[in-house]
Amino acid sequence: MATETVSPACTGSSLLQPISEIINLPLDQVNFVVCQLCALLTAFWFRLYLHPKRSSPFIRHVVATLLGLYFALFCFGWYALHFLVQSGLTYGIMILTGVEHMHKYCLVVALGYLSFCQITRVYVFDYGMYSADFTGPMMVITQKITSLAFEIHDGRFIRREEHLTPGQKILAIRRMPSLLEYFSYNCNFMGILAGPTCSYNDYIAFIEGGTCCHRDFETSRKACGKVKGSEPSPNTVVVQKIATCFFSLMVFLLVCKVFPVERNIDDDFIANTPFYAQVVYLYLSMLTTRPKYYFVWTLADAINNAAGFGFNGYNLDGSPRWDLISNLRIQNIELATSFKVFLDNWNIQTAHWLKRVCYERCPYNPTAATFILSAMWHGAYPGYYLTFLTGIVVTLAARAVRHNVRPYFQCSPAHKLLYDVITWASTQIAICYTVVPFVLLSVGPSIKFYRSWCFSLHLGCVLLAVALPVKPRHLRLKDHQQPLVATDGNCNQKSKTT
Repeated sequence: MATETVSPACTGSSLLQPISEIINLPLDQVNFVVCQLCALLTAFWFRLYLHPKRSSPFIRHVVATLLGLYFALFCFGWYALHFLVQSGLTYGIMILTGVEHMHKYCLVVALGYLSFCQITRVYVFDYGMYSADFTGPMMVITQKITSLAFEIHDGRFIRREEHLTPGQKILAIRRMPSLLEYFSYNCNFMGILAGPTCSYNDYIAFIEGGTCCHRDFETSRKACGKVKGSEPSPNTVVVQKIATCFFSLMVFLLVCKVFPVERNIDDDFIANTPFYAQVVYLYLSMLTTRPKYYFVWTLADAINNAAGFGFNGYNLDGSPRWDLISNLRIQNIELATSFKVFLDNWNIQTAHWLKRVCYERCPYNPTAATFILSAMWHGAYPGYYLTFLTGIVVTLAARAVRHNVRPYFQCSPAHKLLYDVITWASTQIAICYTVVPFVLLSVGPSIKFYRSWCFSLHLGCVLLAVALPVKPRHLRLKDHQQPLVATDGNCNQKSKTT
């Protein structure tokens, strides 16, 4: 039975087919997990025996790239050639076109090639098969290609730094990468199967043995400067992340089948279950789908840390931080009290990519443009687009509520606690309601679910977004900058007086 189910869906090696039949898991998933575990062991060897003090950057680039391509071939077979084709096409664009429009061409070609592969996989081969397919790594490679193109544009075309944000200044690239550096960045064994995305400057600093501090954490940069020349061991944090992976995997395998998401659209369940019970079941069913993402992303983070990549300075208490390229913060996700907090801690590197490539650069309606780009990047399933279109409405409503209602609950600790409890429950239900089409994939089941809820959250969010006023983004940024200007003026006046 297992063989009949998994053989057509797997394009990689069949070496582990007996193990797949014994544990009754699809062969492509077994290949993926085994390759990631091999990558974890290889990462320790890479850090110890190919340390920057012992080997040249050239050797580290070559070994990381060849190992990455081998793991890709083992998992996906000849489909892994798409990784090289996509990377090669965009590198040619970077070389042949001018830096003025290079980033736009690379975005269109990389995203277009990814979309073509996703559409053919979904509508030609295995619609509805939610498996480990070759377009998953291509999604990460697309992020790296486009990020690199925008960073080269910022570094080589925009000469005046005042035109760049502080983050763009740090990420800007002044030199065109060599072909080896480019393929090493895209296809290294640490991130080719599950990412996460990282900046090119951070990756090169890791390969060459340099130091880097994350641009998003000011406290980390200050702490990083306190301890120079130190190289803490990642072993402790890797063990902790592996333990998190194991726990997440056990929860997913044992609990996920108890609360199937499809029951939310079962006719008998809808007809005979009180609405409050449907709400509780929705939360539990969507809660049990998250551990598989916790497992995949935490394991990928552990692999990079084991290789020595991901050090992010020190905390104020002196403990090392290994979250430079972490993709999620589980506690913040489960305790999120706003839609924004949830998104800021879920798939973090993708959120950074969307912000730097689209949100910061889109002149009109950046929120809608960012959600649309995210839907296109995720794939061709209609459920993805329903999820992200719903996310636009929920985000606007959540922003309006926070700006207009939250100030009334800041007068006392009791009121703050009440506000946190209410917003936590509201956020979790809103997230579950929004993400159901993402899991169901198809239009029919997704609309059936929303119809069973009478599109209540859609209607409520539209009313809140229309009724509650929110300042435009450029005015909010101006209000935020005014206190800083006033503070600088006071400091200058004090300096003159002194």
